[in-house]
Amino acid sequence: MKKILVIGYVWPEPNSSAAGSHMMSILRLFVKQGWQVEFSTPSQPTDHMIDLESEGISSKNIQLNCDSFDSYISEYQPDLVLFDRFMMEEQFGWRVEKNCPSALKVLDTEDLQCLRNARHQAHKGERQLSQTDLFSDMAKREIAAILRSDISLIISSYEMQLLTQTFKVDASLLHYLPFMVNIENYPKAEKSFAQRQHFMTIGNFRHAPNWDAVLYLQKIWPLIRAKLPDAELHIYGSYPPPKATALHNPKTGFHIKGWAENAYTVMEQARVCLAPIRFGAGIKGKLLDAMIMKTPSVTTSVGSEGMIADEKWPGAIHDDIDDFVNAAINLYSDEEQWLLAQQNSADIICNRYNSALLGESLINKINHISGDLVQHRLNNFTGAMLKHHSMASTKYMSQWIAEKNSKLS
Repeated sequence: MKKILVIGYVWPEPNSSAAGSHMMSILRLFVKQGWQVEFSTPSQPTDHMIDLESEGISSKNIQLNCDSFDSYISEYQPDLVLFDRFMMEEQFGWRVEKNCPSALKVLDTEDLQCLRNARHQAHKGERQLSQTDLFSDMAKREIAAILRSDISLIISSYEMQLLTQTFKVDASLLHYLPFMVNIENYPKAEKSFAQRQHFMTIGNFRHAPNWDAVLYLQKIWPLIRAKLPDAELHIYGSYPPPKATALHNPKTGFHIKGWAENAYTVMEQARVCLAPIRFGAGIKGKLLDAMIMKTPSVTTSVGSEGMIADEKWPGAIHDDIDDFVNAAINLYSDEEQWLLAQQNSADIICNRYNSALLGESLINKINHISGDLVQHRLNNFTGAMLKHHSMASTKYMSQWIAEKNSKLS
């Protein structure tokens, strides 16, 4: 039985974020193999964290820059260590290497943080994304973590292409793993056009692209409302700050709803999902949820990026605000157009997000590389070089902090 250790950036919150849902799908896949799975994190517990024990997963609080982790992992001796985002690989990778050198090291990127950050900077500067934006210090750190890992899980087909073609990462180090949807639990029936009403969007308010989308909807919504005076916009998401709740305005139909216990329920009640995302990375959980619940959506090129190949989008994709507004109004008002958009969802889910196929592919990749790990690492000289140099600097900085903290305690 394989022993798995996951080093999480935060406790999983599958009802709060797509990242939390994605993490849980991976953990459940590991448990399904009969593997022993433990989740550890230096993060503080949260109100919406999932009960891991009920999932058959043990958990452990760990500390940053503390030698206690060495004792912990030496005793646990995992066969596979999964780092949740590159920051966790930076913090703990050298300790894993020191104490469990033969453990397979897997990095779950969730999305490329450097791409999201680069687009954010370009957006704030009101300019097109440049190579200077992309080749940032964060990119150097994130790509280094990918190269040091045995496998990196990449959620977006666009990001797979970016890594191999722009950053020249060897494809053997990458594994494409988008969101996994259990087709067996796929809804067999859904509410009709007439049974649904209003527009909606959903997303963790702490996630910068989501908050920007809410602000952008402040400009978009009056244009839609002028043509559809009885329609409302319902905005759901965890951790709404006071600046978000202050936008709540029932008179204009702009409703800040906050936390949704079940994203599928509120998605199914809406006629159209709006996702005017202007920057970000990865793929968008809200748009996949919309496909699952057969709720047509209007989004941007960034919002739809990496989610489809040759399939037709179940709704519309527009970056221009007027085109976005017109598409939203037409989709909301025209039942025939709405039904055509709705029909595109099933093909996309079955072709690209089938958990049975994606899960089997990941397990096969893990077993294949585990079976020839020495050669796999010999083939990755750049990764070995980075372990030798950059991880040493991380190691000594961490040891310095640990020593400093011990003297203060």
